[in-house]
Amino acid sequence: MVKRRPAAFVAGASRGLGLLIARELSQRGFRVVIAARDPGELDRAAARLAESGHQVVTEACDVADAGQVADAVDRIERDVGPIEVMICVAGIIQVGPLRSVTRQQFSDAIDVMLWGPINTALAVLPGMRDRGSGKIGVIASVGGLIAAPHLLPYSTAKFGAVGFGRGLRSELAGTGVSVTTVTPGLMRTGSHVRAEFAGRYRQEYAWFAAAASIPLLSMDAERAARRIVDGVLAGRSVVVLTPLAKIAPRIDALFPRSTSALLGLTARLLPDAPDAAASTGTVEGQRAAAQLDPLPRRLLDAVTRWGLRAARRFNERPDRIDEGSLG
Repeated sequence: MVKRRPAAFVAGASRGLGLLIARELSQRGFRVVIAARDPGELDRAAARLAESGHQVVTEACDVADAGQVADAVDRIERDVGPIEVMICVAGIIQVGPLRSVTRQQFSDAIDVMLWGPINTALAVLPGMRDRGSGKIGVIASVGGLIAAPHLLPYSTAKFGAVGFGRGLRSELAGTGVSVTTVTPGLMRTGSHVRAEFAGRYRQEYAWFAAAASIPLLSMDAERAARRIVDGVLAGRSVVVLTPLAKIAPRIDALFPRSTSALLGLTARLLPDAPDAAASTGTVEGQRAAAQLDPLPRRLLDAVTRWGLRAARRFNERPDRIDEGSLG
């Protein structure tokens, strides 16, 4: 009798870090189901993984919708097998000063990055508890430990995700189900090309794209995926990635006033909000980059070449795949 491979469910896996985590789990013998809202992106992700020998199942669902998530989990457990590992990676990034941010952006961030982990965890928990085993991973951020300037909706949702992941682990003590909360810093996934920018969006894109691409400031995404999967499978309580994510909370705990002052100064050095009449809506990173003047764009492309390469490899920019397949 052939033993069926264990099933793993990765929510938010059509691109970036989620795609890499799915590949990592497949390499370790799991039958992986990837989920995201966009069926087209899921198909491209599955094709990318297939190029490197990893066959996955796709599920189109919105992690913010508890009903869709529950239905997807029912189908996976019926057609693929009991879910032994679930990692929620789904996220959105909105960058801009508070005056250019709307309540809807807070709502969108919380729906995806707080309700997403809650909905996915609650959907897989009944089966895991019945079987007495299971691994849950909640991908939070250093932005859920220290509120980053010009990322307030993101930080708000990630603070909630950290609290949920840590609290859920305590609630499940003795059940055989472990919960790992992951708090990475910046990673070179190429996510800046799909992030949303508010206010003076060209300038906001420029600083964020540079920070998310330069090796000294950001971590290699493939190495991050390996360490995340290691931690989740080992049942660790917390996985902290990047030196900043390790050091910043400790400094904040010892010197909260100084940390607040430094973050406040950083916020003041970042682009101001434009006039109210010009501050509505957001612009996707790819569009913001296209609207830069030629010389600044060439300079920024040089600085962010590592991030742009990651974007092409990890399905963030499927329209311009020229850096080789995912493998």
